[in-house]
Amino acid sequence: MSSGPKRGWAGVWRAAGRGRSRARKLGIQWVVQAGTRADAGMSTAEYAVGTIAACGFAALLYKIVTSAEVRSMLAALIQKALKLAA
Repeated sequence: MSSGPKRGWAGVWRAAGRGRSRARKLGIQWVVQAGTRADAGMSTAEYAVGTIAACGFAALLYKIVTSAEVRSMLAALIQKALKLAA
């Protein structure tokens, strides 16, 4: 048996009721605060659109950097930098 005070079921139900009441009050408080705060973040749909845009931009940059003209320019730039360092 437990060594703590014996409350019985009535005490358990009272404690549970206090928890629900507090949760309700906090929930209402959160809704009120949410209505007064400025919208500073992105929603899930905005994250999805942002992710797709970032992927498209990354693909475009990849195509540019792997083109023959840019590769030859980067190779010449690296060779020039290595000659200056030596």
